[in-house]
Amino acid sequence: MKAAREVRRRDGVPVFDYRMDAVTPPAAVLRFAPGVVPEFGPHIHDFPVLWYDDDLGVVYVVAAGAVIDVDNAIHVARGAGVFFDPAAVDAAGRSPWPAWRAHPLLFPFLHGDSGGLLRLEVPPERRARWTAGITGIESELAQRREGYRSAVAAHLTLLLIELARLAADVGGELRRNGEPLLAEVFEVIDARLAEPLSLRDVAAAVGVTPGHLTTVVRRRTGRTVGEWITERRMAEARRLLADTDLPVAVVGRRVGIDDPGYFTRVFRRTHGSSPRAWRGGGNG
Repeated sequence: MKAAREVRRRDGVPVFDYRMDAVTPPAAVLRFAPGVVPEFGPHIHDFPVLWYDDDLGVVYVVAAGAVIDVDNAIHVARGAGVFFDPAAVDAAGRSPWPAWRAHPLLFPFLHGDSGGLLRLEVPPERRARWTAGITGIESELAQRREGYRSAVAAHLTLLLIELARLAADVGGELRRNGEPLLAEVFEVIDARLAEPLSLRDVAAAVGVTPGHLTTVVRRRTGRTVGEWITERRMAEARRLLADTDLPVAVVGRRVGIDDPGYFTRVFRRTHGSSPRAWRGGGNG
């Protein structure tokens, strides 16, 4: 699939991201011919992937940052896969992937199910919506008429709303299914964004050792605690830049980064532009 590219390897496993440029469409659909079993190898997606089996009425959610189990992936290879740039569902087209709770429609892709695949049953009365949404995306991509990117994003958003309704209580599932620790970690991070915050601080707040916390968070999300602290800070920074007129330096302080220069460097590294340029809708 031309929209995906290998960008690095993690412990020998290839990691793919979604091309984000003016030429690549915001989403892609992949189908396999009946009876053709693709040659899957272990791999990791750094972008959202859905796979819908219209015969069984089952949707598979591919976990971001997880190594996809080869045997599981082979069973999924029927129906249609939808691969997309997460910015396609962000109103401003700016949100990097993934942002914990920053976009409710993307939250299901942070699941921690075994083998990297979350299987959800689609009720019979809602299956036509999935089929229509995917074929709608395919039609827009094939014709490429004026406004097709917006049309693709609209079809995709409706699919993700359907998905969100299927997985509406994912957060509650973390607590009920033996992962209350993970939910508590993000509550601590969000509550203390404006303070100096480290792995040791978060571990102390939730009552576990830093080593144990690192293992749990990495296993469940594919990221470290430090990376999530930065991600949540950047998510709040984006909100403040978009919704307020606060000076950039004040925004930095509100998200726990007192040095304006350092805040700008972190923001640029995450978003590819400075906070000021991002707020103005430009680049640089």
